[in-house]
Amino acid sequence: MQRSGSIRLGVNIDHVATLRNARGGIHPDPVDAAKVAIMAGADGITAHLREDRRHITDDDMARLAALCEEENIPLNMELAATEEMVAIAARLKPHAACIVPERREERTTEGGLDVAGLHNRLVPMIAQLADAGCRVSLFIEAQPHQIDAAASTRAEIVEFHTGAYAHALDDGDEAKADTILAQLREGGRMAQAAGLEVHYGHGLTFENVVPIAQIAEAKELNIGHFIIGEAVFMGLQPAIEKMASIIRDARVG
Repeated sequence: MQRSGSIRLGVNIDHVATLRNARGGIHPDPVDAAKVAIMAGADGITAHLREDRRHITDDDMARLAALCEEENIPLNMELAATEEMVAIAARLKPHAACIVPERREERTTEGGLDVAGLHNRLVPMIAQLADAGCRVSLFIEAQPHQIDAAASTRAEIVEFHTGAYAHALDDGDEAKADTILAQLREGGRMAQAAGLEVHYGHGLTFENVVPIAQIAEAKELNIGHFIIGEAVFMGLQPAIEKMASIIRDARVG
């Protein structure tokens, strides 16, 4: 399913669970957030089941899988490269399984997966997920050796980490942001030429998303923290609708 023209918007609902878990209890429910996202026109739902379960829980992920199957909308499950997480994803069979780097001391994912360095470890995990029917995605930096390594696995997708680009703009370093943007663009060309579908995500906002959305090879953007933050001020559905409109207009403008 694709509702946003030639580029899809995946909405990450992790931080609804972060808010819930800050106090305990059952509210707000990230599955309810996913329902709102679907009504608002999201093309997919993304959620990260971390090893420490700091936000999304196993029950959340199971309910999200059921919801997305019922609504016929893709679920993109982010996971660490561990036997436990791969087994959970293989059992739940989300539409996509995105392998990301994960360190317990980090606040959020802080960089790309070292596919080149972890190649021999990743290959059987990717095969297990692919055999379960998942489209496997690898969250990487836009670096030639990482793209080449990803292309030598059974992964179908690479998602390029846009965090450094976003941070450079936040710091007012436009020259650095432009350099990183050029790398992200070239990475998109290289990945597509290698037969990989190209996604981007991390740190994207209303203000910085347009140049990323304009990358011709980009098929999907995954955005979460900013949308959930903006929902505090404008509501979740309007925040998603505005982001979808910005990326759609960036592509056709």
